[in-house]
Amino acid sequence: METSAAQFVERLEALRPPGAAGPDDYHGVAMGQIFGLARECQDMSPAEIERLLDSPVHAVRVGAVSIMDFQARDRKRPAERKRELYELYLRRHDRIDTWDLVDRSAIWVVGEYLVDKPRDVLDRLARSDSPMERRTAILATFAFIRRGELDDAYRIAELLVDDPEDTVHKAVGWMLREVGKRVDRDLLVGFLDEFAPRMPRTMLSYATEHLTPDERADYRARR
Repeated sequence: METSAAQFVERLEALRPPGAAGPDDYHGVAMGQIFGLARECQDMSPAEIERLLDSPVHAVRVGAVSIMDFQARDRKRPAERKRELYELYLRRHDRIDTWDLVDRSAIWVVGEYLVDKPRDVLDRLARSDSPMERRTAILATFAFIRRGELDDAYRIAELLVDDPEDTVHKAVGWMLREVGKRVDRDLLVGFLDEFAPRMPRTMLSYATEHLTPDERADYRARR
């Protein structure tokens, strides 16, 4: 039988060390333990995963997105299930509301699903009022970057270059760094030549991390 949300929570509660302050206290439970439990429970249905997402407890939601991630990574998992996970992620993005929840699942659940599909949903997310939806938009492009497909990453980065939120700055800088490090250094340099004067300090710092010290100093001086 598939694992239920209630069974997952029961097993998660058993990981809490003695003396926990209350039902929401998961201090002392390592992320690796939650990931391991999620891997063991990755047969869970989307309906049960959504019950986990509805939890007010952050550790439970970490479990939910981890289960989604493991299912999305599974090459044997039916395409229909991956579609359900993608749709669940977008529909319940209100519960995927912190940077770590986005980072744990956006690349595989959203990005990998869109590899062979239209990607205009990323433009919509990039224009969202929610910083976490905007973070999803840029992080999802990592699935394309590692295939050498850079247009979407460049386009979404340009949409977010003036974003007001630091959590988005870090994600955009991270993806730009991956473009330059993995695939096309010249494309990164071209982006920086055009946008460095407008880029927030954190975004620029992340994006230039693998450039030479002189190059980094040059781009910082343009701000």
